[in-house]
Amino acid sequence: MDKLLRIIKKYIPAKLFAALQPVYHYLLAAAAAARYGWPSEKLIVIGVTGTTGKTTSTYLMAKMLNSAGLKTGFTSTAMFSDGKNEWLNDKKMTMMGRFFTQGILKKMVKNHCQYAIVEATSQGVEQFRHRFINYDILIFTGLYPEHLEAHGSFAKYKQAKGKLFAHLKNCKTKYADDKKRVVKAESGLKKIEANRVKKIIIANGDDEAAGYFLEFWAEEKISYKAKSHPSAGGSKVKNNAVEYGSIKSNKGGVEFTVNGKTKINLKQLGEYNAANAMTAVCLGLSQGLALEKIKAGLEKVKGIPGRMEIIKNTAPGFTVIVDYAFEPEALKKIYETVLKLEYNKIIHVLGSTGGGRDAARRPKLGALAGQNAEAVIITNEDPYDDDPKLIIGQVAAGAANAGKVENENLFKIEDRREAISKALSLAGENDLVLVTGKGCEQAICAADGVKIPWDDRQVVREELELLTRNI
Repeated sequence: MDKLLRIIKKYIPAKLFAALQPVYHYLLAAAAAARYGWPSEKLIVIGVTGTTGKTTSTYLMAKMLNSAGLKTGFTSTAMFSDGKNEWLNDKKMTMMGRFFTQGILKKMVKNHCQYAIVEATSQGVEQFRHRFINYDILIFTGLYPEHLEAHGSFAKYKQAKGKLFAHLKNCKTKYADDKKRVVKAESGLKKIEANRVKKIIIANGDDEAAGYFLEFWAEEKISYKAKSHPSAGGSKVKNNAVEYGSIKSNKGGVEFTVNGKTKINLKQLGEYNAANAMTAVCLGLSQGLALEKIKAGLEKVKGIPGRMEIIKNTAPGFTVIVDYAFEPEALKKIYETVLKLEYNKIIHVLGSTGGGRDAARRPKLGALAGQNAEAVIITNEDPYDDDPKLIIGQVAAGAANAGKVENENLFKIEDRREAISKALSLAGENDLVLVTGKGCEQAICAADGVKIPWDDRQVVREELELLTRNI
């Protein structure tokens, strides 16, 4: 469908194409839903949006629901699940096209899922990829400036996400039995006997934009707030607030308490993951699950692909972490975590993306690495049609401004494998090698639409094996 869109764009004047595009997207969304038999009508559907935390929240919620005996499928930046099989996202997209999304929802129905979780992006919403999905629960994880070239301003970026929440009011009421299976309500009697599925909004109450999202219509509104933080949402809307606090992190993960009494021990690194886990806590509570059952489900999750993922190795004596963080705010959170873990030194491999993405972030990323890591290696990430050397130079300039010296503790290596190999060769006992920007992505996007098969985690494993052989 994207190929068809590019062909159409070639032959239609730009102004006419811009005018027709919304109609095209709307009709495509309707056609996809019809093609697969309106599958979202047969599932309890959860939409997740925010600048960061979507994928981790989605994964934790899905695993928590599955642990509670509620079969759940999901689509996310990192992975897909149809309720029967899980596989890595190799599409380089977060919110998939309409036919893919409706198709996987159909598979979830076939595999007897009760719940479906769909990550949503601002650009996907602008293209009506959320239309003809009957949502029941919407979750807002947090917001900061991103995709500003696409939207024109931060306000417009927020408003684009807001369209998803405005859509909730138009979603039809569903009914579910006591096992959370959506059932038809063909008569008034059956409607009374079945449980109506409430339309719910769950929001990060510590985020400044929370008030905006909580203003949208819903039958129930829930926010989660860190006990030590004053509420930043500014919402006058009455909502149920769930508190969490006493957050402590270590090399094994992070622990926190809910409502001052229930302690949850996550196996994920990073204090910020307490907030991500709170989406699962609030979701579970909204669906009538006991907090102890939610806790049990969350504590079973051992790791999330490409999210602060530790790559196991036995011989070298240092730690390697691969993470998806590709923009400054996310990278700040990574450093807030790893600087508390008392490594001898940090060696950081990073780059930045091309393809019209936020170029202003490039020196900021370099500066963050330069300020916090002992050695910085700038490499290729996803250049698309941009010049990789130019991108690398812009990131490296930020690191140099932070005090790093080229060929001493700052290296520019275009080949990403060579860059990873160099980082591993510099690491010693109790050091940390941090590889960021791609996580578990399955390709590097190069010029002319070429996708080069790639997985940072696999490359790290291969280079570790070579290093181990040579020790």
